[in-house]
Amino acid sequence: MSPTLKLYGLLAAGGAIATAMNALSGPSETFLSFPLEAMLLFDGFVLLVALIDWAQVSDQQRAKVRREKLPRLSIGRDNPVTIHVSTMKAATLQIFDRYPNDFDEVPMPLTVRLPAKTSQAITYQVFPTHRGEYPWGDLQIRQRGPWGLVWRSWTVPAAQTVAVYPDLVGLRSLSIQLAIQSTGNVRQRKRIGIGTEFAELREYAIGDDPRFIDWKATARRSAPLIRVLEPEREQSLIVLLDRGRLMTANVRGLSRFDWGLNATLSLALAGLHRGDRVGVGVFDREMHTWMSPTGGKQHLQRLIEKLTPIQPALLESDYLGAVTQVATQQLRRALVVVITDIVDKTASAELLTALTRLKARHLPFCVTLRDPQVDQQAHQFTDDVADAYNRAVALDLLEQRQVAFAELKQGGVLVLDAPADQITEPLVEDYLRIKARNRL
Repeated sequence: MSPTLKLYGLLAAGGAIATAMNALSGPSETFLSFPLEAMLLFDGFVLLVALIDWAQVSDQQRAKVRREKLPRLSIGRDNPVTIHVSTMKAATLQIFDRYPNDFDEVPMPLTVRLPAKTSQAITYQVFPTHRGEYPWGDLQIRQRGPWGLVWRSWTVPAAQTVAVYPDLVGLRSLSIQLAIQSTGNVRQRKRIGIGTEFAELREYAIGDDPRFIDWKATARRSAPLIRVLEPEREQSLIVLLDRGRLMTANVRGLSRFDWGLNATLSLALAGLHRGDRVGVGVFDREMHTWMSPTGGKQHLQRLIEKLTPIQPALLESDYLGAVTQVATQQLRRALVVVITDIVDKTASAELLTALTRLKARHLPFCVTLRDPQVDQQAHQFTDDVADAYNRAVALDLLEQRQVAFAELKQGGVLVLDAPADQITEPLVEDYLRIKARNRL
């Protein structure tokens, strides 16, 4: 039983009245003066009423509270947690949910006021910043008595172990987007003359390229029909994700590796959706994890389960070793995407050499995860001397990156440089553009 402010106020009021009466009546010859006796009687009555108030929140009368079973959570996202409350009598509750301490802080308790014979769903958000498994505790409930004098507490068993995965919310959103793009006549018309594989015949429309009219089918139907072509399917897409020293840096609340992992899974989803075989390698000074190119919808789930436990390491990455292993195992031409970061031409010389060597057989694609804070410092004008030096350093870093990118492009390497927290969307768009233009 926990007293409310109302109970403390009543007890304090009784004491104040007794003190005032004692001051007016003067000193008493007995051990207990009349004001003191009155105060004790009043306080005893209040405590008795409070006990009755507490007893009214019995096991049968208290509200019913349960938390929905928690699914797999996504890193770097606001994940909803829903708690259902129902009551037969009007009730005021405080709910303490024992979420993992490693998550961003959520204000507790959650306060709920319900009229009689109603139910309500309460939702709050948790924001995990690290992948892994976490213990989630029980619910601690406090319900205020009908007279508002005390709280009655109890525990609702709800403990479970929750897994934090890469950005599954983003993957679901991307899956819906890709499905929408693949349907409808508007999308089909955009594919006219793009790709090499025949998809379908449809009636000629104004604006279509007459070079793609199928004259034999047109003669049979006595109406102009046009050939719809799609990019070739069952090509190979290989993603090499760096987990070395450069990927341990924290960017916008997550490690650069986590942003790269989210981008890797999104790119794999796009590749599998387009019918390609997708392989993934995670490397540092050696190839830490390798999954050969495979197609099919189930492959994405295998990738998620295999890659989720991997964490970045303070090790120097061996780009030549990773690229050599890919060149040895992947004889068929493939789009090889290396997700990493670049400092400058000198520090990234091995990466530049490795990607250039891939050009003979494969289509190399270098994806770098830029720190947006560097961009912010480079474009922030200031009169402060220390900030001016920081801006000069940031500008120099960006310039050195551009020099390295220029050399990559001269060597025939595709390049994408974007802020780490915004890399997924442009990466998927570039992949779809490569497919549409039949670069492989």
